[in-house]
This record gives sequence, C-alpha cells and structure tokens, in this order.
Amino acid sequence: MATLPMKMLEENLNKKVSLLLKDNRMLEGTLSGYDEYMNMTLDNAEENGEVQRKLGKVVIRGSNVVRITTK
Repeated sequence: MATLPMKMLEENLNKKVSLLLKDNRMLEGTLSGYDEYMNMTLDNAEENGEVQRKLGKVVIRGSNVVRITTK
C-alpha cells in the first residue's frame, strides 16, 4: 500500500533516507527537516554514484526529488 509523501517524511524524521534526484544523483543522509513543499534538509549527507563525496548538511528542493527510500 502506498504511503502519502508527507506522512512518510513525518515518520522518517531523524532517520536515514536515500534520495534519487532528477539529475540521477543519489544522496544519503539523516532527514533533519522538511516543509510543506517537500523541501528537505539532510544531515551528514553523502553523494553516492560515479562520484562519492561527503557533503555535510544540505538543503534539497522538493521539486528535484524523484524518489525517497528509507534505510
């Protein structure tokens, strides 16, 4: 059964998530906040893919997120 996006964000606040972005980058980090537009902040974020790098705290615009998965 599908979970509503805002409910999923609420349930996974302060937990590890993985985001697939429109440009095919994968970000992993701890979901530390979000707003009504699904803009998100991740703590201890890392980019995984062709390039692997630690990003620290990042703010992601909700319209750039294709998929959110929990860890």
